[in-house]
Amino acid sequence: MDLNIWSTKGEDRPRKKDRLKIILTVVAASVLLCSAIIVILWRRMFKPKGRRKAVTDSAENFPDNTVHLKVFSFSDIEEATDRFSDTNMIGKGGYGTVYEGILQDGQKIAVKKRSQGSAQGFEEFKNEVTVTARLQHVNLVQLLGFCTHREEQMLVYEYMPNKSLDSYLFDPTRRCLLDWRNRVDIIEGIVQGLLYLQEYSRVRIIHRDIKASNILLNDKLKPKISDFGMARIFAKDELEANSCKIVGTYGYVPPEYVKSGIYSTKSDVYSFGVLILQIISGMRTTRLYGEHENLYLAGYAYELWKEGKGMEFMDTSLDDTSSPCKLLRCMNIALLCVQENANDRPSMLEISSMLRSESSLRFPKKPAFSTENEVREANDEKMHIEVCSINEVTISELVAR
Repeated sequence: MDLNIWSTKGEDRPRKKDRLKIILTVVAASVLLCSAIIVILWRRMFKPKGRRKAVTDSAENFPDNTVHLKVFSFSDIEEATDRFSDTNMIGKGGYGTVYEGILQDGQKIAVKKRSQGSAQGFEEFKNEVTVTARLQHVNLVQLLGFCTHREEQMLVYEYMPNKSLDSYLFDPTRRCLLDWRNRVDIIEGIVQGLLYLQEYSRVRIIHRDIKASNILLNDKLKPKISDFGMARIFAKDELEANSCKIVGTYGYVPPEYVKSGIYSTKSDVYSFGVLILQIISGMRTTRLYGEHENLYLAGYAYELWKEGKGMEFMDTSLDDTSSPCKLLRCMNIALLCVQENANDRPSMLEISSMLRSESSLRFPKKPAFSTENEVREANDEKMHIEVCSINEVTISELVAR
């Protein structure tokens, strides 16, 4: 009897041990699971902001037409530009700073890095990437790729050794390096670039910020249009569009855009006309000229033209052997481009024909914003300029009152 009792107790002990092992296993697994959950939640709560935006470090946020562009790593760009050293800085504008760089394979590049205080943000960056990826022309700067790192965005371009046109036109020493033949070639090259954008590319593109600092020069002083952050894509049959946010650069913005927010191919024609006047004269758009110093560039050119004194508008750095006929023809074309009514301005196709032929041209009407008073009245009645600069930096926004 006693033996049977001891036998029953002996059988119960292994069962108790098994139950204890199961309980300990469950507790250990629960502890491990809770620890893993805590670690995951902690990492998510304290994850760096830059890592949360890591999705922008690839081409996933861009259309399919950008797939041929290279996505550069931030370390590659840092190494190429010597950590964005001041000695490698070659330009500065409304978007940010431009640096010269050399990739590991020896290729020279230009890196446009958006500054933290820039009014232009990711949308302008994305717009430039998607627009420029569609374009292939000898007179348009080539975008090689891009890089995003945390809050920073960078565009990587082919390197243009002679920088921008304004660095020649407005420099008392370097302007002498642009003889009349060079200037005519630059005008004709810009025409071909704009003609491609408006007529011959797969889509019609309005640049909206044509100016001297956005015309880059290669080693042979051939021009290339750059900076498509403000550009807009049109359908081939689309004539114009309206915008409540006005962008551009003071002195280059056409009147219909300032007053009504309407932009079209004729907007770029207007800006191009102002640019021709600068190439001919070497004068800035932000200064006043004339006997009473009350005329802006286009108004001053028009008054001289009207009085038969067009040659007085010529840059003094050009010698007497410059072709007066070609110069006056370019001046006539420029004044046709800056007429107040957009319908009076020629198309880029017509401008190309005018430059190549010797047929007579019509007399231009008075340009928009000719005098200081006209500009002041437009500012008071129609618009408020948020940002402008005597250095002709891009205006981020013109807000209608």
